[in-house]
Amino acid sequence: MPKVLISDALSPAAVQIFKDRGVEVDVKPGLSKDELLAVIGEYDGLAIRSNTKVTAEVLKAATNLKVVGRAGIGVDNVDIPAATARGVIVMNTPFGNSITTAEHAIALIFALARDVPAANASTHAGKWEKNRFMGVELYGKTLGLIGCGNIGSIVADRALGLKMKVVAFDPFLSLERAQELGVEKVELDDLLARADFITLHTPMTPQTRNILSAEALAKTKPGVRIVNCARGGLIDEVALKAGLDSGHIAGAALDVFETEPAKAHPLFGHEKVVATPHLGASTNEAQENVALQVAEQISDYLLTGAVTNAINMPSISAADAAVMKPWIDLAGKLGAFAGQLTETSITGVEIIYEGAVAKLNLRALTQATIAGLLKPALPDVNMVNAPVVAKERGIVITESRREQLGTYESLITVRVTTPEFTRDVTGTVFANGDARIVDVKGIRLEGAFAPHLLYVTNEDKPGFIGRLGTLLGEAKVNIANFALGRVSAGQDAIALVEVDGGVPDATLAAIRALPAVKQAKVLAF
Repeated sequence: MPKVLISDALSPAAVQIFKDRGVEVDVKPGLSKDELLAVIGEYDGLAIRSNTKVTAEVLKAATNLKVVGRAGIGVDNVDIPAATARGVIVMNTPFGNSITTAEHAIALIFALARDVPAANASTHAGKWEKNRFMGVELYGKTLGLIGCGNIGSIVADRALGLKMKVVAFDPFLSLERAQELGVEKVELDDLLARADFITLHTPMTPQTRNILSAEALAKTKPGVRIVNCARGGLIDEVALKAGLDSGHIAGAALDVFETEPAKAHPLFGHEKVVATPHLGASTNEAQENVALQVAEQISDYLLTGAVTNAINMPSISAADAAVMKPWIDLAGKLGAFAGQLTETSITGVEIIYEGAVAKLNLRALTQATIAGLLKPALPDVNMVNAPVVAKERGIVITESRREQLGTYESLITVRVTTPEFTRDVTGTVFANGDARIVDVKGIRLEGAFAPHLLYVTNEDKPGFIGRLGTLLGEAKVNIANFALGRVSAGQDAIALVEVDGGVPDATLAAIRALPAVKQAKVLAF
C-alpha cells in the first residue's frame, strides 16, 4: 500500500480521498526541518502547500519518494531540478484558485472605485466624512487587462457583466478568442492610453518584469486606477508611488509585492493605496478545491501511474518512456526554438510528424512542443497544462502524419502561424540520441541545440561570415559550432552559431547593424 505524508494543513476531505482509494496517509503539519528529514524516507508521496520546503537535502533523505503534490500553483518551495534528478515527479494544481483570484481582483477594483477601506476606517473613527469619499462608477468605464489567460478571462467576464468596456493586451490572445470573450485585443500603449482601470494577470518573466515601468505609467490615462493580484515585480513600485504622489494615478490596489512577506513597504500607509496580504487564492472554496485536486492527482499516480499537472514529467506510460524520451526532448526544443523567435501573437500551430516518429504517442510529443513554444513567455506552462493554456489564448493546434518523404527516417516540423507570417522549423533525432535542427523556414542546415545559440538571418553576401566572426571575437565570445544554410547564392541565409556563454547586448546590437542582417537573436535551451 502506498504511503503519503501530508505536511501542511489540508482539508479533511482530501485526507479521506487518500483513505478511500487505499493509500495510507499520515497528517503531520508543522514539522521542523529536522523532523521532516527524519521521517520523509518512509513515504512514497508528499502533499504540501507553501510552508513545507522541499529542498535538495529533503529530497536526498526521501529515499522512497515518488511524487510531491503542491496544493496550489506556486512551486517556489520545491527544488525542481533536484526532484527531477532524483526521479521525483512534482505536481501542482494550476487552475483550482482561478475564480477566487479573479474575484479578488474585482473586489479590489470596487474598493478603489469607492475608496471603501479609507471610508470604513473613517466611519469607524466616528468622523462621518461623506463629502471626502467621492467615488467613481464602474459602469461605462474601460478596464485594461494585461494578460488574458485563465484568470484574466474570468475577470473580463465579470467586468462585462458590470457593463464595463474591456480591452486586453496579451501576445498569446488571438483575435478569435478575444471576440469570443467580448474583449478588444490591443497593444500595450493603446491600453495604457485608454484604460480607466488596469489589472494585471500575467506571470513573472524577463519580458513582463516591470511591464508597468515608469515609462509605461507615464503613458497611462490621468486618474487611472491600478490593481495587481498576479505577481510582485510587474509594477515599478517606485514609479507607482511617484504617480500616486503627483495625482496622475488615482489609486492602486496591491495583493502582491516584490518581496513577501511584506512587513514594511514605501506604499504602506499611502492614502491612495489598498493593500492585502496575497489573498488572491484565500477562500475556503479555493483551498478546498486545490486540496482535493492534489489528493486525487497523487493517488492516481501512486495507484495507476497516471500523471496530471506535472511540472517535470510528460504524460506517458513507463513502457513508452525509453523510446519517447529523445523525441520528447526534440519536440520541446523545436517548440522553444519557434517560441523564442516569435514576438507576436500566435494563431495556430501545426506539428507535422514524418516517418517512424508518426507511429509514437503524438499527444505527449505535441504537449512537449506546445509547452516549449509557450514557456519562454509563460514559465508556469508544463507539458500537461500547455494545451489548456493554448486553448485559452485561442491558439489552434493541429497534428499531421506523413510517410517518410526525404533523407531522414523521422522528422518533426513545427509550423507556427501568426497574423504576419508562417514559420517552419524541422528537427530529427540521430542514432546516438542527439536532437538536431535540419531545416528552418525551408532552408536546409544541420545544427545542434545548445545552451547558448546565436540565430542570424541574413542576405548571403561575401564577407558576412568574417564580419560576424570578428564581432564575436572582439567580444571574446568563443564559437563552439557554426551551422550555415541558404536558399541560393545571394539569397536568404541562416547561421546557427553555438557560443560558449552569452552574447553581450552591445555585440548583438552590432551584429544586427551589419548591412546584410535581417534578424539576430540569442536563444537558450
